[in-house]
Amino acid sequence: MGRGYMGRILKVDLGRSSFEDEIIPDALYERHLSGMGLAAHILFHRIPAGADPLGPDNILGFVSGLLTGTGSLFAGRWMVVAKSPLTGGWGDANCGGTLSPAMKRSGYDGIFFSGISEKPVLLYVKNGKPELRDAAHLWGKDAIETEEILKKEFGEHVSVAVIGPAGENLSLISGVCNDRGRLAARSGLGAVMGSKRLKALVLDGKKRIQVHDRQEVNRLSRICNRWVRTQLPLGPGTGMGLLGVLLRVLPTAMAMDGYVYKNILRKWGTGGLNQMSPEWGDSPIKNWKGSNVDWPMSKSRSAHPDLVKGYEVLKYHCYSCPLGCGGICRYPGKYPEGHKPEYESVLALGGLCMNENTDSMFELNEYLNRAGMDTISAGSTVAFAMECYERGILTKEDTGGLDLSWGDAVSMAELVHRMVRREGIGDVLADGVRVAARKIGRGSEKYAIHAGGQEPAMHDGRMDPGFAVHYSVEPTPGRHTIGSQLYYEMFQLWKKVKGIPKKLPFQIYSKNSRYVADDGKAREEASCSKYIAVVNGAGLCMFGAFLGVTRTPTFDWLNAVTGWNRTPEEYMEIGERIQTIKQAFNVKHGIEPMNNKLHDRAVGRPPQTRGANKGRTVNIEKMMSDYWKQFGWDPSTGKPTPQTMSRLGIETS
Repeated sequence: MGRGYMGRILKVDLGRSSFEDEIIPDALYERHLSGMGLAAHILFHRIPAGADPLGPDNILGFVSGLLTGTGSLFAGRWMVVAKSPLTGGWGDANCGGTLSPAMKRSGYDGIFFSGISEKPVLLYVKNGKPELRDAAHLWGKDAIETEEILKKEFGEHVSVAVIGPAGENLSLISGVCNDRGRLAARSGLGAVMGSKRLKALVLDGKKRIQVHDRQEVNRLSRICNRWVRTQLPLGPGTGMGLLGVLLRVLPTAMAMDGYVYKNILRKWGTGGLNQMSPEWGDSPIKNWKGSNVDWPMSKSRSAHPDLVKGYEVLKYHCYSCPLGCGGICRYPGKYPEGHKPEYESVLALGGLCMNENTDSMFELNEYLNRAGMDTISAGSTVAFAMECYERGILTKEDTGGLDLSWGDAVSMAELVHRMVRREGIGDVLADGVRVAARKIGRGSEKYAIHAGGQEPAMHDGRMDPGFAVHYSVEPTPGRHTIGSQLYYEMFQLWKKVKGIPKKLPFQIYSKNSRYVADDGKAREEASCSKYIAVVNGAGLCMFGAFLGVTRTPTFDWLNAVTGWNRTPEEYMEIGERIQTIKQAFNVKHGIEPMNNKLHDRAVGRPPQTRGANKGRTVNIEKMMSDYWKQFGWDPSTGKPTPQTMSRLGIETS
């Protein structure tokens, strides 16, 4: 058995109700790590070209990480993977909670499903012994109801992943839920799970995870933990909004140290940015056509960091996380308790739709978690519908009587419920903005903001062009969890990795320099992609990575756990291999990489005439091409070349 990994996966054929354990050779882990790297290798080789994402040939995988359960910190992330029905290419979604260690303790690094069950089922695995059980009594129940029933049946100690009604109804913006509302939300993989009539996974195990040098792992974790536990004094949340104003009006920017952001996360969670980001130009407003002028602090105070935190009754920590950015909240309304709304959810359901109603944001967030629908895509789709309504493309007759004026919280809530149930206009919108625009027509595609079919996250590439680049070049487009110019500053990879651009501590530079497409920025963005591929293969959290590579010792942990003696450059090559396999997966399935380019409005075409991002345009085609060059992919098409595939040892047969 390998060190840090279990050395096997479970294959489940739902059509035949059969199981097979597959032994994974050490060499595969050495070349791909575990987690997303293992999944990329398996799906690339085993899903046939042209497979229907909602058909029996698609493979749905759940994977843990190489560092999960080893004593490494921030190592509680798991991923669900498949061919995405939303984009038609590589699909993955990342989540925290407890599922990742439970998977390994059950005896597996991953569980992969093929085929389609004749009836709703759940998979129960205990210490390497799988069985399929009837789940008809669970079909139609929301994710939290389902989890509560399963824990009564199997025990409170089990870890559960489920779909809600959105996944059952095959919404292409549905995800997979665990730990009472933590959602692996992106890529529409809840629909893949629903198409297979797989309601839930229930994992229970006590298998031991081997570690090469546990003393060294623990030593590294103690050092990392000291960085997490030390806390800078922070004032009231109002100061965050004022900081956003300052960052907007200054002509220069300063390189960010992730230690500073760690302190914000530890105090408020991701909601610490709720007012700062709109003021700074980081948050898209009013379906990406608005700005901080439309969403000033008098409006964004509905999501004031202290206001949101005021509802928090308990901090929430994912497995092996010393930071605890999450929270459990109690608030008046239909759902008295639930997970604290994250920044992405608050801005998607707030500023993007001009919704100032705090209770509405909390209730919609909890409803979508229970339904198993992505809050980013749901909010983006509502904002699209509101703009179509404003422009007369949609009428009250089309909406079934709903007044979709900007900020109407009551109509917004009803629309989201109809999307989950696929009723009336909700059925038109249930698959995200690209599909909705195709159904509506009448020029609505001009207002459907997406990259390759997926709605981009709540970070504006007109403020940080690195976001626009990754929204466009990532094989799962529209993702904010890969890289940006800001992320590169926080990762501080140059302190460990040779041959990449260096930044001085708190370096001052002109804001205008962000928009110059050059080799240096391409190397930075490519480095982010490679590193995050390693992070995802290890099962680490991106917020831990923000502390910087010397404080969160990703490479050193990997060596201590496995017994390898790899250099940081060798690990970055593994990340390059993983990223290239995902891109090759897209090409295999007919994706033209340039077609994943972010919508013109979101790159400043035309540029905004007021607000924080006034006059800014991203040279997105040049930046995409420069990025592709860094990987040895064709700079005009984004397709991996045969020479690059050979250099990385990626077989195509």
